[in-house]
Amino acid sequence: MIKVSILGLGASGIAAARLALFHGGDVHVSDLRTETALDAAGAELRKLGARVDLGTHDVDLIAGADVVVVSPGIPPDAPVLRALRERGIRWISEPEFAVRFYTGSLIAVTGTNGKTTTAALTAHLLAEGGVSVGLGGNIGGGLGPAASELALLNPQPDWVVLEVSSFQLADIDTFQPDIGVLTNLAPDHQDRYPDVETYWGDKARLFRNAVPTSRWVLNRDQPEVAELAGDAPGERYWFSMEAPEFRGARLEEGWLTLELGDGPQPLVAPLEMALLGTHNVANALAASVTAALAGASLEGIRGGLKSFRPLPHRLGPVGTRDGVLWVNDSKATNVAAARSAVLSLIPHLDDPSSSFVPGGMEGRLVLLLGGMDKREALDDLAAVLPGRVRAVVCYGAVGPRFGDELDGVVPVIRSTGSFDEAVAAGAAAAREGDILLLAPATSSYDQFRNYGERGDRFRMLAEGGA
Repeated sequence: MIKVSILGLGASGIAAARLALFHGGDVHVSDLRTETALDAAGAELRKLGARVDLGTHDVDLIAGADVVVVSPGIPPDAPVLRALRERGIRWISEPEFAVRFYTGSLIAVTGTNGKTTTAALTAHLLAEGGVSVGLGGNIGGGLGPAASELALLNPQPDWVVLEVSSFQLADIDTFQPDIGVLTNLAPDHQDRYPDVETYWGDKARLFRNAVPTSRWVLNRDQPEVAELAGDAPGERYWFSMEAPEFRGARLEEGWLTLELGDGPQPLVAPLEMALLGTHNVANALAASVTAALAGASLEGIRGGLKSFRPLPHRLGPVGTRDGVLWVNDSKATNVAAARSAVLSLIPHLDDPSSSFVPGGMEGRLVLLLGGMDKREALDDLAAVLPGRVRAVVCYGAVGPRFGDELDGVVPVIRSTGSFDEAVAAGAAAAREGDILLLAPATSSYDQFRNYGERGDRFRMLAEGGA
């Protein structure tokens, strides 16, 4: 009987424990937290036969396991991991554990931004294109289960699409996607990583176990992506908003166009999709290539692109008040994502009508920036704000720093009160025809439990809620 020790009783830890128990493992789960919610989860796992320790990590017991599975929420410098490292004990991530039980083929989607939309859209296109598919991994937010839950499906899908984070890739061993997708690269998680290179290094582990039959879907518009893939074995397919000819998908003469060796195949025009913005066109191109490589029909891809709906908190309109469109991009939790949101809504200052927003743009943006300080500089975002924004509202714990960095670049409204007050200040600054955009550029933990709660509050305010 294999001994499995699981650190962390979150969704991925619970799923890994259930999977190990299903396969007859001797399972031990531990978590430093002792909240009531964990008591309930722990009681369920105990009934299934697991040993559950709350409030402590028994290093001796953990070290005696054949397999140690670590939650992505546990940082690499946590005392329990330092203790295991000193003993020469290796551990793996939950997706690494899960895929060992998959019987179908695997698509892994990673990147700094856009990976959730790309993963979900890929699964949608596969389903619309007649392919049996499961969706999960880091996707969260009720959009899909942990990777280990998919391993319990009976029957197993022909394809599994997993969103994988850098934290999860850091602890892979044999993880080997049949198709790997890298959406883009930008600085992020500088509160966890010592530098950008280390963060990108974990992303590069996507290619660690590449073989000649591997297939990679890569962003041609960002040289860093090709550099990160390096000389990893496998076939390369590209997606681009700019490049004219290559194998993959591109925006050509106003159409999303697929080309995999049998000539260009027009799919849809951007405004036929419900997704807003240029970056979502790029996500759709990536998903289209990936779904086609996995066997989705051309008609299924076309229909799926038209029927897919924006995911919550990802550049979605949530209401119109006094002629101002409110757009929720609460998931823009880093500077690159906020910059992408701004450029997606007003890509060209000299030709606002070229925007991928129905009806084009008549006004400008009022941008809400703020939350916890992730220590990212605003230089790249600041460079695209003049001419596009009417004002920026800086709020939350990082508000004073953001205000100082943007002072003199664009009009700044400093909001020192609640999130509701910041939103009210933004709404008051907006004029008819403008967009009030929540793209905070950082995490939400100073005032909210997560970006979803922040986005839900913004939506309620858009709808006139108190």
